[in-house]
Amino acid sequence: MSQDRQMAQETEDPLAAAREKEGAPEDTEEPPMCPPSSPLGYREQHTQHKGFASLVWAAMPGMLFRKKRDSSLHPLNLSWVFGYNSSLAVHSLMDGEDRVLLYVSSHIVVIHDILGNKQYHLQGHTNVISCLCVSEDKRWVATADRGPDALIIVWDSYSGVPVRTIFESHPEDGVCAIAISQDAKYLVTISAGTVQKVCVWRWTLPTEKPMCSTELKPEFGYQDYVIFNPQNSQEFVSNSKTQVIFYLWDDAGLQYRAPFLSNQTFKCLVGQFSQSVFHFNNVQALTGTSAGKLVVWDMDNPRILPEELPAKPHGITATKVVSMQKESLTVLKVLESCVVTGDVKGQVKFYDGQLRLLTIYSHDKVGPIQSISFSTILRDPPGASPDSSKPFLTRNFILSTSDATMFHVATDSTNFERIMKEAKKAVNAIACHPQEPLVAAGSHCGLLKVWDYKETQYLVSRIFTEAGIQCLSYDPEGYLLAAGFTDGSVYILDAISLQSICEKFQFSQGPVTHISFSYDSKYLATADENHSVTVYKRVLQNGSRCWEHLAGLDSHYKPIRSILFGVHSDSNEPRLLSLGEDRQLVEYDLNSSIKDHLVVTHRDRLEQAAVPLCLAWYPQLSTESFFLTANSCYKMKLYNVTTKMCRKTVLGPTYGSPLEKIQILPRTSSADPQQHYLVYITKDKVGLQILPVDGNPHKSSAFICHPDGASDFATSHDGRYIFTAGGKERTFMKWKVNLPALDAAAFLGGEDLIPFYDLLNGGREGEFFRELEDYFYYVQLCSQGIDTMEKRQVSTHIPLEEIPSVMRAIGFYPSEEEIEEMINEVKFSKYADTGEQVIKISLGDFIKLYINHRPALGLSMKTIQRAFQVLGYDNEKGDKVIDTEDFLSLLQCRGEQMTEDELAECLITLLGRRHRKGGSELDTCDPTGAAALTEEIPAEITTEVFVADILSLPIAKPEKEQKEREQSLIYRDSES
Repeated sequence: MSQDRQMAQETEDPLAAAREKEGAPEDTEEPPMCPPSSPLGYREQHTQHKGFASLVWAAMPGMLFRKKRDSSLHPLNLSWVFGYNSSLAVHSLMDGEDRVLLYVSSHIVVIHDILGNKQYHLQGHTNVISCLCVSEDKRWVATADRGPDALIIVWDSYSGVPVRTIFESHPEDGVCAIAISQDAKYLVTISAGTVQKVCVWRWTLPTEKPMCSTELKPEFGYQDYVIFNPQNSQEFVSNSKTQVIFYLWDDAGLQYRAPFLSNQTFKCLVGQFSQSVFHFNNVQALTGTSAGKLVVWDMDNPRILPEELPAKPHGITATKVVSMQKESLTVLKVLESCVVTGDVKGQVKFYDGQLRLLTIYSHDKVGPIQSISFSTILRDPPGASPDSSKPFLTRNFILSTSDATMFHVATDSTNFERIMKEAKKAVNAIACHPQEPLVAAGSHCGLLKVWDYKETQYLVSRIFTEAGIQCLSYDPEGYLLAAGFTDGSVYILDAISLQSICEKFQFSQGPVTHISFSYDSKYLATADENHSVTVYKRVLQNGSRCWEHLAGLDSHYKPIRSILFGVHSDSNEPRLLSLGEDRQLVEYDLNSSIKDHLVVTHRDRLEQAAVPLCLAWYPQLSTESFFLTANSCYKMKLYNVTTKMCRKTVLGPTYGSPLEKIQILPRTSSADPQQHYLVYITKDKVGLQILPVDGNPHKSSAFICHPDGASDFATSHDGRYIFTAGGKERTFMKWKVNLPALDAAAFLGGEDLIPFYDLLNGGREGEFFRELEDYFYYVQLCSQGIDTMEKRQVSTHIPLEEIPSVMRAIGFYPSEEEIEEMINEVKFSKYADTGEQVIKISLGDFIKLYINHRPALGLSMKTIQRAFQVLGYDNEKGDKVIDTEDFLSLLQCRGEQMTEDELAECLITLLGRRHRKGGSELDTCDPTGAAALTEEIPAEITTEVFVADILSLPIAKPEKEQKEREQSLIYRDSES
């Protein structure tokens, strides 16, 4: 047990002993050149560059929006963030002529000039920000997150510069609560783990270790709120819903005391704790509760400030519980000589030091208060005397509610001005107008909002109370906006007024997940969670256009990933496709479909093992027409639109998760007509890909957009902006497209084969490449005869039929279907242009083929374990195993079935080679020995036995820093 923890758990009162000391040592005096308000001291002085001051040194309040933005070198740049995390506090940085707010949206800190309609984004976190705090002078902002690679970042709000980043502060679970001291020199953090750890940091020191720390007992509950004593930086308090804890720290360590309080203590209902503060008299602390009460904590012996007299020993006990109101208290603050509360009814109340009510601010449209932030500007009301008894009237404040609404309250007029109302539930739906700079976003709370994204102005909204909005789509003409809802209903709305143009449709039994119009606006198709596709048709009734239900069909047996309208090349009639996780591509005949009967023309299986995730029409870059898919194995595939034959497989972007949705970026008027780009989202990123796709990793770029999951995206009609929806993060973001930056990155990555050489183990000069060359020329020797005495023809090509042998020799073992796809890809690569088939392949093309077809992440132990989960059973030891007879039977009866001779040959190759003392690689296999070899296989095969004993692959032990990743196998066995 650590020394800090021992001190914290002593039976004697740890605070009583600690308060006998004179307090913390004096901080070293700051250099005279430093601004007096800066906690950085010596460090800030020495961040100045020669000849000019650093950004932090020269920063002043209000200059953030006046400085010029440098042109970005990134292909995508965050331009605007819509919505915010209403569970975290909103802070008022400036008030008056410059009304500036600071709040959190996903992993972004937004500094928002409300009156100037500008945003500045502080970007650095890769996980959703879980907590933040702001210094008393509103300059220093500390943010923290939870998740892998959690960070603590301290920002200068004047310049927007991150002045300090603390890595691995709480590596297991991240941070759930953070506070900054009155003098802005210290931070306190509480981890988000089951066993919570409390740390105190001197963030201006260049160290990754806290000054002191301690662990809390799980029975204290989840401590999610913490605050310093503004009059003593060595003291702070935290609370969970059931326990308040007081802390005192110094050079000796961190000590705490958790005083007991229950409903029996004062024979009254206390309720759950919300927030705690130190009283301005410095001898008491207060805690608000869900029962509308304030718990008053007293020191046994009152004391005066440590700098005036050493603190006397005392304990901390609850002396009374004061009933303030019936409604739950959600916010508790101390402002000068007032105690301020906020509650679930939206009321803000001011009390004096004896908890006597002074005044109330309330409004019937204000919901449960989440935070209160007072401006730093002191304003005397007209006619106020200098010794006014109401100092609380001198500061305006910002209210943030739990239903995602912000209000500015002017205390001189009690005016509540609503400055923002955003989605309070998941934002899953987003769509861009096909002709105008309009973007529509829908939320699960039923809120539908339309913005002018060029001017960043809110235009119109509508609230649907029956269900949440799941998907949106404008028709190609821009007159209509269709919305699919979580209850299965479909609304067709006027695109401008958002009023319904017809009665809602209710033909889906589950939430509508996809919705799309045909190119001529004659059809509307939807897909739902019950794996059904439903089609609506525009008809004429009494001389006016209206919509009616045409037909629906349970097209798939697994979730539908895409529905896609296109055009028949021979008739210009609408064409409808749907793609499901069942690997089925279903095409419908809309012309032949009649009322309640949706006709299917084709069903095609697109994948063998991978799951197709998205679908898009590929631009006409050649004489052949394709559609493009992306699958769960990081591959993108081109299929002929008529034959549905796979014509090309390439390595897709590998940024942590497969592509979830794809769309061709509309071209700008000034763009090269031959240049096309693909937009995509993964689980948490948005990216761009240069077309044509070829597997070159330098032609793609991606950026974190929504760490908790991107739910949808849309592109502006001119291709200048991309909008991403954040799902449960309750935000959506506007990204500005910078295509020259992506083109430059691709150019710098090299041309022709250079990017692909880098993807080989060891590169162009590595052993792997030299071995591949040897195999390539060995195949030529074999094709001309090993023992021939004739003059050999040295070539840079090998026959297509030798592709599988070389692939297996270098460690890639494709299935028979994958072999067929590889050979067809090369064979018909020039057929559409020349009418001739390719019969041989060069070394360069073979390298591209290998890079694009091999597993993107290698062979993983987890993949094999999943197969055993499905095919095996639990033995007596609790391990997943497969019976040997079942194993042999599965190989001969399931999937790509092996014949008995093929199975015997494989077993002799894998197991029999250990018994051969000599012999060449050309030795023939004796099938009669296979039966004897099966006796070497255990009756029950585990994953370890299968990998290590049968396949003879070494199992790599996962390194500590890679514990979150899959256990990996060495992909290639040179002896095989």
